[in-house]
Amino acid sequence: MTVLKRDTHYHTYADYLEWSRTYGDELIDGTAYVREPPSPSLSHQEIVVELCRQLGNALEDQPCRVCVAPLDVRLPKSTEEDDQVDTVVQPDVFIVSDLRKLDTRGVRGAPDWVAEVLSPSTARHNRTLKLSAYERAGVREVWLIDPVDLTVTIYLLEAGRYGRATLLELKGRTQLTAVPGVTIDWARVLAKMS
Repeated sequence: MTVLKRDTHYHTYADYLEWSRTYGDELIDGTAYVREPPSPSLSHQEIVVELCRQLGNALEDQPCRVCVAPLDVRLPKSTEEDDQVDTVVQPDVFIVSDLRKLDTRGVRGAPDWVAEVLSPSTARHNRTLKLSAYERAGVREVWLIDPVDLTVTIYLLEAGRYGRATLLELKGRTQLTAVPGVTIDWARVLAKMS
């Protein structure tokens, strides 16, 4: 799956609603990005499903929502109307604890925690453009999971900026910082990968 610029025009969410497809299209600072086939790999999807299972179980009785792509996350820069928002992303897995951010269109505002499962064709896009958009929007914690190197790079928001990233191997358990009481068991994740 390759991420490409759709064109050189400035777009808003109103435009995005006209041309976006069900999965993978995004808008970052007015630039439209589309994903070309094929769909995500089986190992990518297995990681996403296992993360969702563990998160859902851990947060079952909590006032939080675990979400998965494709679901539009609108990241306004201020108080602009939805149609004028120029950043719309589809994180692989994310948690929203302020349920007022949820609506029929998806989510408006920063999730608390985001995980992106990297692939060779999307890694650069996730590490640069999307990470910057998450930082600007105030996403408190971002995990970039590399299923090839078997690592997770964790970014925590400190005073409005991501501090130095923490690189961990996918082994043992890793606790989320932005959502207390939630831990990911990497042995279970890796056991599900093909």
